Formats: sequence, C-alpha cells, structure tokens
Amino acid sequence: MPAPPPPRILVLAILGLLGSLLPIRRAECKPSSWTGYARNAQHSALTSVRTQPLGRIRWQTPVDLAPQYSGEDLFIHYGSPLVTQQNTVVVPVKTGATGGFRVEGHRGRDGLLLWTLASDYALPPHDWTPSFSPALSQAGRLWVPAGGGTVYRRTNANSKSTPATRLAFYGIDRYLADPATYQAQVTINTPITADRHGNVFFGFQVSGSTQAALKSGIARISARGAGSWMSAAQIAADVSITKLAHNSAPALSNDEKTLYVAVNDGGGFGAAAGYLVALDSTTLAPLARARLKDPTSGLDADVHDDATSSPTIGPDGDVYFGVLETPFLSNHARGWLLHFDPALVVKGSPGAFGWDDTPSIVPSTMVASYGGSSTYLLMTKYNNYVEGGGDGVNRIAVLDPDDQMVDPISGATVMREVLTVAGPTPDEEFLPAHPGAVREWCINTAAVDPRTRSVLANNEDGVLYRWDMTTGSLSESITLTSGIGEAYTPTVVGPDGTVYAINNATLFAVGR
Repeated sequence: MPAPPPPRILVLAILGLLGSLLPIRRAECKPSSWTGYARNAQHSALTSVRTQPLGRIRWQTPVDLAPQYSGEDLFIHYGSPLVTQQNTVVVPVKTGATGGFRVEGHRGRDGLLLWTLASDYALPPHDWTPSFSPALSQAGRLWVPAGGGTVYRRTNANSKSTPATRLAFYGIDRYLADPATYQAQVTINTPITADRHGNVFFGFQVSGSTQAALKSGIARISARGAGSWMSAAQIAADVSITKLAHNSAPALSNDEKTLYVAVNDGGGFGAAAGYLVALDSTTLAPLARARLKDPTSGLDADVHDDATSSPTIGPDGDVYFGVLETPFLSNHARGWLLHFDPALVVKGSPGAFGWDDTPSIVPSTMVASYGGSSTYLLMTKYNNYVEGGGDGVNRIAVLDPDDQMVDPISGATVMREVLTVAGPTPDEEFLPAHPGAVREWCINTAAVDPRTRSVLANNEDGVLYRWDMTTGSLSESITLTSGIGEAYTPTVVGPDGTVYAINNATLFAVGR
C-alpha cells in the first residue's frame, strides 16, 4: 500500500503597454494562446492580453464526470485547460471514477462544444490522481496523452473534424506490433510541454518489460513525428533514480535549447529524493544536474509525487523549483522554492514555500511599492498550514528572488516578501483555536496580468480573486462554488481576456 499523503497539505489530507514597460522577451509577447501548463514552456503564467473584469460566470463545463471525494476533499490533479489564438478552449476531462479520459474543444465565446477526442490514456501508479495534461503548439496543433506512452496528434485544435494520429516516441510500428503490452506497461506521467516549433516533451513511467526495452524517463517527439528518449537514471547519472516526478511539467530555457526536468527515486512520502536535470532539448543529452536538498537541514528534499511543482524559467534564465522539506513538518509542510542559475548551480536564498507550487513571473514594474533592483519578481502560494504546525493564516505572496529576509516561521534566510495577502474567508475547522485561520489558496500556477497589474488566483472558499499589485488588496472576486478542499489548480487566460478557473471538478469561464 502507498504511504498516506501528508496531513491536508492543501494541507488537506497533504504585454504596447507590455513592450514599453516590461523586461520580457519579444517572443513572450507574440502569442495570445495558452499552450500548456502555466501558459508556455517556461511556465511564466504571464498573459499578454488584458483580463476581463470578474463580472459573471459566462459558461462552465465539468472536468470530471465522476469525481471521487474523500469526505469533503477532492484529491485529483486536473489538467490545465488550453486556449488557441482563435479562442478554442481545449478542456481535459476525466470520464470515469478511476480512469477514462477525453479532451473537448469549446468555443471560447460561449462554451459551445465543437468537438471531442477520446483517449485510451491510463494513469500511472499513484496516490492522488495525477493530471491528464495535453499541450498545444503555437500553430494550434494539439498533443494529447494516450495509452502505452503514445500521444494523439490533432493538427488543428480549432477544426471540428480534424482526425487524430497516434505517435509513439519508441516507434509506432513497435506499438502496433504489441499494443496490449505497451498499454499495460507504459504510461505518460507528466504534462506534455511543447516548444515554439511544435516539438513536445513528457515523462513516462514503465512498469514492466517491453520489446523496445524501455525504462522510465523523458521522451521527445519532434514536430515531424520522430521520437527519442533517455531514461531517468541515465540523465541523473544515478541508478537509484527511477522516473520523472509525477505531474512535473518539463520546462524549456528562453532560447529553448535547454530542457529542465525533475526526477525522483519513486520513494514513498517523505523519502522521494531526486534531481533537477538540464538536457539538450534536441538530443536529450544531459548538460547539468543538481541533487535537490533541503536548504536548512542539508538532507535530500522530498520530490513528492502528490505535488505538481514544475520548473519555472525566469527572464534571465534562472530556474526555480519547489520541493517538500526534510524532515517533514520542519517548515510547517510548506517546503521550499529552490533557486538555481541556468547551469543548475544553487543561487541566492530559497522561497519560504514551494512544496506544490509553480511560481509565476511578475515583472517588477507591476508592483507600485517595489523599490528594489530585480527586473522580475515571483508570485507564489504562501500557505501556513495548521496541520503542519502553522497558524492557518494562508497567504499568497510576491517575492524578490534577489533579496533576502529572515523567515519568522523557520528562522531561515529566504527570499524577501514584497507583497503578501491572506485569504479572506475564515476556516471554521480551525476556529477558535487558531483565530487567524483562513481557507487555503488552491493554486499551483496563478495567471499574471501586467496590463491590469494584477494576479488571478483561486481559493478553496470557492472564490476566484484578483489581487491588485498597485494597492496590494484583493480588488475583485466572484463566487464559483461553495468551496471545497481540493488538490491545487491552475488559472488560465484566453485571448479575449476571459479568465478560466477550476473549482470542485468544474471549469468556469469568467468575464464581463
């Protein structure tokens, strides 16, 4: 039996204006699509369009047709919705209690269902349900996880009738010769990441022998359909490493020449040691690796499979990645946000929260009160879990990766807080013993809108909020549901400024 998850780690059961103001790569400002987890291959979560006011729910659709609740909690990681430049919203959907998946194309204007694509994708071994996470190329080609470690490629996500082609990174002939074996033994275990040329990358897990002699690792399929792979042990140069961390989306450097992935040894809770690895994005040859360490104890950090932490690449090429602390609870189950240079040399101080969070990039010019020298800041979740020994004052934060402070909780030197804001809804479960306790922020990547100088973040109170970077206040909100404890979810922005958020197994489209 798998080890139980950490206590309620939710804790639950555990760009003109942009071009003139912001230090962002020119390529960042061109597409208005949202092509994958945290928008792009760098996981910046920066939108290039002005978000609409949070005036009303314009439409909604389920992302799970048979959600499985644990009491009042929902421990399922849902794949990020995607949005094309033509405003087709691609929605990953879980169709059964323990499996069954499809993707749906909806018209962004009103949610009209345009097409569906069923997938024979099967989940890897897991505790919390991993995400089923497709990706788009900037040209609108769609890549969908499928069974046996294969993917479906749909050449036009905007078309109602474009067929899908199955591709295998180890060779489609091998798959077709013995589909039952590959279906049983090989599964994709990370979101798919696409580069600007339409090449895609993903992790896969192998649980038995195959004719292709596959071992769990990282796969690449080129825009033309050619596949290649490297095992996790090879790229880590460590035979104890068994796979890529579940749910951890590969990331690409700003020039897309380097691919960053997180690997672990498959250990149980509190014992999943691992590395962050840099690879040549064309050949998958290893370039650098860093053993992931707790910055205070010096012990191996926990690269936890219940998390969705994915590398974020800063505009300067620095790499950020979240881990769970070791020993567990020594940082109130908040983990750490580790900071590396492009060659994966530790740099600066960690962020005080990281366990299940992919930081979003905040151009420093967005924050009126900021007087430091950094050209960009990081927006992160900043919960302080009662179950982990904290006071329950759950926050979100903007941090300066180039400045420091002493963390009042751990006493460690950490990234300096620029802004924080607590959740507004009291958490009755922990009152009156913890009088400041509030409902958690349930985000693993939050959308950042430089045009309105705000961040869009979802909360377990069932409300979607706008956090104003000028006033520091929660300036807008809209109620989506009555609230539920759930695994963390992304917020997404469409090309027309519609904001998308998942709450209680439903995708909500919010705007004017």
